[in-house]
Amino acid sequence: MPASENLEARTTAVRALEAEFGELITRFRRIIGENADRLSPGMLPGAYKVFTTIVRRESITLSSLAESLMMDKGQISRTVRYLEDLGFIQRTPDPEDGRSSLLSPTALGLERLDAARTPQERTLLHTLAEWSVDDIQNLTQLLHALSSGTTPAVAPEPTTSAAR
Repeated sequence: MPASENLEARTTAVRALEAEFGELITRFRRIIGENADRLSPGMLPGAYKVFTTIVRRESITLSSLAESLMMDKGQISRTVRYLEDLGFIQRTPDPEDGRSSLLSPTALGLERLDAARTPQERTLLHTLAEWSVDDIQNLTQLLHALSSGTTPAVAPEPTTSAAR
């Protein structure tokens, strides 16, 4: 901790950050519920999270999926069957382990996910319209550092013609 920052100021700042995260989490829960329902009416947010994780990973085993989401394998298995029944994911043999399968999204699943996300993406694009791309990228890097427990990389200072 830099000497100029005292523990009380840091604690106050962290508590304010925690409060903002609480608000953000509440909003994202609502968004995930709405996206899940647009993807397939009646879909639970947990199934949406399983599906979007499969999409993000492109190809993943059931065990890795359960570990990644910190969920019980039985619950993941039931959710995977549900997503298969909807035609959103498919299983293919794992070339590295013949005993397991790889889960991946289908074209239908990707198409439906894109349509489900579009309204929220438009809202987010509108909300961030006045932000610079650099600010959005910096926020993304800071959030990644926070979620991975690492120190954020320091962005290089922009060079201007006056500084040369």
